[in-house]
Amino acid sequence: MAPRDFNRGEFLALAGLLAGSSLLRGTAEAAAPKAAPPPKKDAAGGPTREQLRRDCRAALVLGSSGNEGAELSRVGEWVQRQGLGTDVYGNGELVQSFEKRIAGLLGFEDGCFMPTGTMGQLIALRMYADAGGRRTVGLHPSSHHVLHENDSYSVLHGLRAVQLSPWARPVLASDVREAREPLDVVSVELPVRWLGGQLQTWEQLEELKRTCREQGVKLHMDGARLWESQPFYGRSYADICRGFDSVYVSFYKMVGAMGGAMLVGGRDFIRTARVWRHRHGGNLFQLWPYVASAAMRLDEVLARIPGYVQRAKAITEALAADSRLTVLPRPVQTNLFRVFLRGDPAALAAQRDRIAREHGVWVAHGFSPTRVPGIVETELQVGEGLTSLGDADAARAFLRLLEQA
Repeated sequence: MAPRDFNRGEFLALAGLLAGSSLLRGTAEAAAPKAAPPPKKDAAGGPTREQLRRDCRAALVLGSSGNEGAELSRVGEWVQRQGLGTDVYGNGELVQSFEKRIAGLLGFEDGCFMPTGTMGQLIALRMYADAGGRRTVGLHPSSHHVLHENDSYSVLHGLRAVQLSPWARPVLASDVREAREPLDVVSVELPVRWLGGQLQTWEQLEELKRTCREQGVKLHMDGARLWESQPFYGRSYADICRGFDSVYVSFYKMVGAMGGAMLVGGRDFIRTARVWRHRHGGNLFQLWPYVASAAMRLDEVLARIPGYVQRAKAITEALAADSRLTVLPRPVQTNLFRVFLRGDPAALAAQRDRIAREHGVWVAHGFSPTRVPGIVETELQVGEGLTSLGDADAARAFLRLLEQA
């Protein structure tokens, strides 16, 4: 029996239920490229998909520049121009001044640079659990801790996850009040990646902060994509973070650095976090290359984000005008969003490669099956890769996925 067409209402209803379906086991192609690097040529002797992506003049997703040697040279030249020296186990002007800078930007007393966000967040949750004694962590079901860290919160630190909210919306104050057991800490992702970058309203966020404070529950922010959230709230980063006990931010996602993260909080909290960083094996002999890669590009990237968000609004509205697909969320709240469409992941990947070859635009990293047969999803994010392409052309490039092969 031929599949019937979904009307707009049905499609939107499905989208509300299906966010995160790319996490199903056995997906044909992950939403973000995490597989081992492919060989230099494919089986037919042509360029690999990675080479296709790097050869494109524009992209609707974030990705590396593809010139790692140039990046290392740029880091070294920047450090020399700044007249900065190296560090030893984090003790050095570049690292320590950057820690203070990020802490001040987010409204906290101090910060600690971490090799990974996983390490930084585990340290925060462990410290709160030790202080609270219950070892319970309130989480969204799509949290990094639940989906992407191999149960490290439980295996390494003996913490217990208490899922607070349904998948389809961010954590709210009522979820904390109605938690099925007492909590030591709540970890909240701003924005929620698997919901297409959705955020609480300002009033909802303030109520969540107030509720945690009244109930004696520590509130930690998983701010992996906090930088992209500022235009939605229209307030400073310090105002957004005020009321959280600690915040983690990433430097490789939107900022595009080689790696690294920052955990910020009170002075005593960060002093203890440094001890835990050592216990985790994260006190690298020299941190400066990672710090420099972040520090040299942070201001420029933060200044561009409002423009990226405006472009995402225009592109998503152009896409949503086509009844064959839907966008989540709508209206878009950051420069990150998800698109649902009908098709086969492998066939759509082949179309993506054709578009890359013929038009020089990389329109998606991958396509993942959802729980509804025939419906797939992909994650897009507006960034530097769209500098050379207009909004209408970007939407048209993506819609070429729906053309007949």
